[in-house]
Amino acid sequence: MTRVVIIGAGIVGANLADELTLRGWTDVTVLDQGPLPLTGGSTSHAPGLVFQTNPSKAMTEFAGYTVRKLLDLGCFEQVGGMEVASTPARWEDLKRKHGWATSWGVEARLIDPDECVRRWPMLDRNQIFGALYVPSDGLAVASRAVDELIKRASSRGARFVGSTRVTGIEQANGHVTGVETHAGAVPADIVVSCAGFWGREIGEMAGLTVPLLPLAHQYAKTGQLAELAGADPVRPALPILRHQDQDLYFRQHGDRLGIGSYAHRPMPVDKFAEPGEITASAMPSMLPFTEEDFAPSWEESKLLLPALGRTKAEEGFNGIFSFTPDGGSLVGESSDVRGFWIAEAIWVTHSAGIAKAVAESIVDGRSETDLHELDVHRFEDVQLAPEYIRETAQRNFVEIYDVLHPLQPRLSPRDLRVSPFHARQRELGAVFLEAGGWERPHWFEANAARLKDLPHDFLPPARDAWAGQFHSPIVAAEAWHTRNRVAMYDMTPLKRVEVSGPGSLEFLQGLTTNQLAKSVGSVTYTLMLDDAGGVRSDITVARLEPELFQVGVNGNIDVAYLCGRAPEGVRVVDTTGGTCCVGVWGPLARDLVQPLSAEDLSHTGLKYFRGRRARIAGVPATILRLSYVGELGWEIYTSADNGQRLWDALWRAGQPLGVIAAGRGAFNSLRLEKGYRLWGTDMTTEHDPYEAGVGFAVRPAKGEFAGRAAIEGRSEEVSARRLRCLTVDDGRTVVLGKEPVFVDGAAAGYVTSAAYGYTIGRPIAYAWLPGSVEIGDQVEIEYFGRRVAATVAAEPLVDPGMERIRR
Repeated sequence: MTRVVIIGAGIVGANLADELTLRGWTDVTVLDQGPLPLTGGSTSHAPGLVFQTNPSKAMTEFAGYTVRKLLDLGCFEQVGGMEVASTPARWEDLKRKHGWATSWGVEARLIDPDECVRRWPMLDRNQIFGALYVPSDGLAVASRAVDELIKRASSRGARFVGSTRVTGIEQANGHVTGVETHAGAVPADIVVSCAGFWGREIGEMAGLTVPLLPLAHQYAKTGQLAELAGADPVRPALPILRHQDQDLYFRQHGDRLGIGSYAHRPMPVDKFAEPGEITASAMPSMLPFTEEDFAPSWEESKLLLPALGRTKAEEGFNGIFSFTPDGGSLVGESSDVRGFWIAEAIWVTHSAGIAKAVAESIVDGRSETDLHELDVHRFEDVQLAPEYIRETAQRNFVEIYDVLHPLQPRLSPRDLRVSPFHARQRELGAVFLEAGGWERPHWFEANAARLKDLPHDFLPPARDAWAGQFHSPIVAAEAWHTRNRVAMYDMTPLKRVEVSGPGSLEFLQGLTTNQLAKSVGSVTYTLMLDDAGGVRSDITVARLEPELFQVGVNGNIDVAYLCGRAPEGVRVVDTTGGTCCVGVWGPLARDLVQPLSAEDLSHTGLKYFRGRRARIAGVPATILRLSYVGELGWEIYTSADNGQRLWDALWRAGQPLGVIAAGRGAFNSLRLEKGYRLWGTDMTTEHDPYEAGVGFAVRPAKGEFAGRAAIEGRSEEVSARRLRCLTVDDGRTVVLGKEPVFVDGAAAGYVTSAAYGYTIGRPIAYAWLPGSVEIGDQVEIEYFGRRVAATVAAEPLVDPGMERIRR
């Protein structure tokens, strides 16, 4: 029987023990340095508000599971949840949030000020525009839930041991073997750290950087309120309430109110009190209340709830919570020490759901809900620097309730990773957004003058103020030049690895769906599946030598996956930082590149999905004939030291042809016109290849590969859901993604990717819809509270015969 040790007996660790024992894994030991069940961590003081709606589908599902499980335990007060708007911007944002709830299957509705006051009589009606109301939200009684979970898991064989400090992680031959404690060693085959804000220290014991920062967060309780006189001291009646315009939330405690505030300065906590004598009001996770920080929040609270003017904040504390660089939780297995897992930076709201997902991952090898947004390996090395974690985690604290645009970049830190073309891009007026630490041009101001020369049918309509943020009409000019002339794209940030050594072909064959046993020079689009047939990534594999492959992957999660599974003798090396890539695409691409190379770059000389080593203007390069924008051209790779020289040579040669630099705005539009999927947005492990429209990359006849048995017998025709292309009928509404889609008046799916299609002259959206929906059917997309008509279209929208790309 597999031996599991869980470090931390808070709401996450207790839930994980319960989920593992539910699945028959009974050799489970839970260790905590504090006394049980009140261990002194964040769970012990958590206010317990559970607002389920989240821009993340996964996090919403985790919250929903937490609600259902705690209700079953009798540890949840389902009083409902209200998020009020006191500004027009917030009211519009609540319409967007209502769309998320609808997309993810959460019952929610927007209510007017009168209904707000009926549900929360103390509210000043004149302060609000309305609210988002979710009847199934409520209050988790976290400490009682932990007690119940300990009892239930213990009844199935789990063992809980308090007052036991973990001092080390034992390992041998790259695998965990147990934990060291001050009371002796505890052997284990799997160790899971659920240590909360102590998680950094536990991770270090196994050589894993856990990018979290403990921060203090203020919580206060008012004096008695006449309006709540006689209220049940245990069973609250008022819905939980958020006033996000002022970074505040409220809940009822009998005849008093609790007030949480994120409005104060970030207060990092670098040292914690040692767990000693733990009481309800004295524990390591509770720091002294700083009244001066709370004073402005108290004044704002009185404006929203005038009854507070007749009382005061009688008590409070600064509680410690974990924040991360992107605000997300941290889940996953170490790629260096197999069997060492973490489940950190998880709030009560998502605790049971994430614990279930971790248990499924450990027991079954995969989670029912896709976990890529939580994967601890999602961060680049530069994002693991202590300075980066400290700054970005504090910024996430400050912005936790802000209205943020999906493309809104962080203001700092910036310029952490720049391609060798960066200086030239700045000279062209590049407008950079940031992702993964990389500066990525989205458009170039140097192309603004080209707008006046665009054909009338290529000029896009003006966007609404929200969609128009972080966008420019210049993108239309860049898309037109790519379709009609030639453009250069910086593809450097796209992650790539080299896989080499004896057995490298067999290794890749076993992880991928397509046939890779091809001649040197072949380039193959293929998928990596999990054991249930879900798409864990889509990649391109270029065979440069018999035992050397360049693999284009989707990020650091893929790198960790490949490294963790490579057999002895096979090397997996991330080459991204030492190399660079220019995409040269458009009908004049060959006219630009061929004169710079002695190699035959004609269609017969280098066919589509072929590659070779070559020199471009004397620069040693690897050329792959690929095109993510649906036009003739190549991805041209070279070493970073040769990058600027390569760019300059291409730029000079392209001047007579009208070459331009183009950015991610045009790139995203063109790829949607061509129907190319974006992993993590359009498809994840929750979707199989046929549902996602990439079944063409599956070759079962090649032999065994991960997920092959699971997808046997599946096809597009029998899929219960499909990723469909939609065009927006009004020709002007550009949605953003995650909006609900209605079929015959009922919510039936949601948008994944969206952009304006400049070539076709109307907006495009991809969406998951029931398999019964056919091409030509009419649907509706809910966009900021209004319904927008759309039509299911055949794909690709541009060049279905692939003539342009194969010239």
